[in-house]
Parts: sequence; structure tokens; C-alpha cells
Amino acid sequence: MLSCAVLLGAVSGVAEAAVIKNIVLVHGAFADGSGWSAVVQRLQGRGYHVAVVQNPLTSLEDDVRATERVLDRQSGNVLLVGHSWAGAVISQAGNSRNVRGLVYLSALAPASGESVNGLLDRLKAPMRGLTPDANGWVWLDDPQQFHTVMAGDIPLAKARELAAVQQPINVAAFQGTVSHAAWENKPSWYLITENDRALATPVQTQIAQQMQARVSRLYSSHLSMISHPDAVADFIDAAAQSFK
Repeated sequence: MLSCAVLLGAVSGVAEAAVIKNIVLVHGAFADGSGWSAVVQRLQGRGYHVAVVQNPLTSLEDDVRATERVLDRQSGNVLLVGHSWAGAVISQAGNSRNVRGLVYLSALAPASGESVNGLLDRLKAPMRGLTPDANGWVWLDDPQQFHTVMAGDIPLAKARELAAVQQPINVAAFQGTVSHAAWENKPSWYLITENDRALATPVQTQIAQQMQARVSRLYSSHLSMISHPDAVADFIDAAAQSFK
């Protein structure tokens, strides 16, 4: 007969294996990984190993590949977090074996066999005002427009900085198809931002409902990780802690 100590050790080992220690953060369009800095600092302060993906924003396939490279470097279970456009990226990359759950922040989440354009058309919310240049790149580098669309609750001076480092996205990315949406068979969380001029709150709500995600709401602009880093870190932490 196994001793109590052996049994307790076995149970403890199973519980320890389920704990999320790694968090991978994926940025959206018109941004780069530095936008996560305040959230990274808070999550590291809570003992997590945090890695941030730098998306090329050239196509869905390229961004998924960039995310998978970072996932491959993690030792142990991962909570994969995507903001905005990166919701499509983590929906595909989240099929990696070490990803236990997915967190979506004001994010797009196509279903299996669907593109971002297809998702928004299905929800009767097609993208407007995003005109690509002659080479197919969509920019948001006008400081005032960036402030209005992305960062209404961030000081204008900070919005100017963010507009200066914004990264354009190739319009082809929105046509890339998710072959299998990881949220269809892995637990997911969705943070809905209720003062969002980039992705309307009712559209976010529909997306979260179709995913059957665990939902929280925050009165924030689209860039919640910058304007409300404490709340965003709390949301990610709560998702990670749920696996205990």
C-alpha cells in the first residue's frame, strides 16, 4: 500500500504540473511589443516568466510563426495572451501543446476556417477607414488619429510617442484563415473594453459570446494594457491562477 506521504507527493506533483508559470504576450496592429512593458513589469513582480512576441505584421502565417518560435522556448505550461489583431494570431498559435489557455484583450477571434475579414463580415462590422498604401500596408501614424482611435484615455503626449513607433500591418493579414481555432477546445478569457473606438464594444461582446469565454469588462480605450496596466495584469493573473 502506498504511504500517505507518497500519495500526497503524487497529488502535489500533478497540481504543480498544472500551474501556469509562463505568460506569452502578443501585440496587435499599429503597435509593437513595447506596449506591454507596464504589464510585463507587474506580471514579473508576481513571479511569472513573461515573454513578448514581436509580430512582423506581414501576414497571419508570419505572425503565427513568430509566436510559435517564442512558445517553443517556454519550459512548462503557457497562458497565451493576444490584443486586438493578435486574437487571430493566438487562435491559431494557441494549438501548440504547451498552451493551456488563451486570453483575449479587445481582440478578434475568428472561428476555424475563418479570416478576420470573414469574422467581421459575419458580425456585420466590416473594417472602415483602413486604406492601404500602394504596397498594401495600413498605417496609423497620424498622432491625432492614433489618439482618437486607439488611445482616448491616454495623454496626447504619450499617444504621440506610440504613434511614432506604431508598426503598419499588411492588408493581406486580414485575409489569412485560421485553420483551427484553439479557443474551440481550450479555455479562454475575454476582456471587453467599453470605451473602445477601434473595435466596438458590441462587436467584442458578440465575439466573446461565440467563444463562450469567461468575460470581464473594463472602461478603457483600445490600449488597455497601457492605460490600465494594473487591471490588465490582474485579469491575466486571475486566468493563470484558475489552473491551480
